[in-house]
Amino acid sequence: MRTIRNRITRILNGLAGISFLAMVVLTCWQVFTRYILQNPSTWSEELVGYLFAWMSLFGVCIVTRERGHMNIPILVDKLGTSGKKIMNCLGEVIAFLFSAIILVFGGYQIVILAMGQMTSSLGVPIGIFYIILPLCGVLNMIYIVMNVIDILKESPDEEEVV
Repeated sequence: MRTIRNRITRILNGLAGISFLAMVVLTCWQVFTRYILQNPSTWSEELVGYLFAWMSLFGVCIVTRERGHMNIPILVDKLGTSGKKIMNCLGEVIAFLFSAIILVFGGYQIVILAMGQMTSSLGVPIGIFYIILPLCGVLNMIYIVMNVIDILKESPDEEEVV
């Protein structure tokens, strides 16, 4: 299970890095065409916006893997070991439901609706860029299941990630 998690994370890190690098190159291209050539490139600006969204969602998956999502530990820290496990599992269940309902189900609905619309500069169906929503939702759900398994396996002596 750990090897699968590490492989997925390595791929996500690579995709996020490639997205960031492409954003830097495209932004430099945008500046060059705007100020040097006096003919701004509209497609690069649009693509940078989509790449930023993709990079952010890849980051969300990585944060989910590390159980780094938002929490308020002040109450959880006062609980015993079993209480911490229950609260950590509850947090993961809430994240799972969010991923399933908003990212997977809602994202799929948006992809279907947006396939008929074209981007203004790139001329590509917008749904192609929205495919990242259900994809990251599924990846989050996979990570969350692995996180719950890890939480339930934790011994009282181990350092807990909250």
